[in-house]
Amino acid sequence: MGVRARVDGSAIVVGNRRMIPRAASVPIADNLEAQGKTLLFVERDGELAGMLAAADTLRPEVPAALAAVRALGVRRIELLTGDNERTAAALAEKIGVQYRANLLPEDKIRIVKEYQAQGHVVVMVGDGVNDAPALAQADVGIAMGAAGADVAIEAAHVALMREDWTLVPEVFSIARRTMRVVKMNLAFTTLYNVIGLSLAALGILLPILAAAAQSLPDLGILGNSARLLRQH
Repeated sequence: MGVRARVDGSAIVVGNRRMIPRAASVPIADNLEAQGKTLLFVERDGELAGMLAAADTLRPEVPAALAAVRALGVRRIELLTGDNERTAAALAEKIGVQYRANLLPEDKIRIVKEYQAQGHVVVMVGDGVNDAPALAQADVGIAMGAAGADVAIEAAHVALMREDWTLVPEVFSIARRTMRVVKMNLAFTTLYNVIGLSLAALGILLPILAAAAQSLPDLGILGNSARLLRQH
């Protein structure tokens, strides 16, 4: 992760420890990372010139949203991040999840594939360019649409229009309600057709009435599906 540029004739590099190895000799860097900060180092003509420290602010609704997701039956929640080990550990401890740090985009997609190979259904939530490959690979990719990168939104299956983590369990609830309605519609249609065909085969239901009766299941399906429009 980094940027290279030439400014006023000087070669400027901005990146993490991997891109600027001499940054490992800065004593204060370890202290800042222990506080959960992500560091970017600035190098000018091969010499370390400065350091930028940024901290992720945990959104207040995240703990409640994760609790709601767990209540819906999600068995494992894991933080996948490109941040360093200490920063990831500090954030993961706040929200009570496991984590993997120092990940590149190809690492995230590899982890998603590993879970899928074990037979798990994987839901990936992300908003950055680095998340896009994993969002596309996941069984369900959810992009934070309000603040997410365009490529992440394009790669995801679901785009949330607000940067609000309470929408994540809401997506799960809507999906479950939708699948219940779909299964009810399939069961109703199957039962209706079996009964109708049986009556027609026994001569109890006249052919012209049987043909007319074929439109009735459509009305029932539309009425049942319309229940999804109600907000819970």
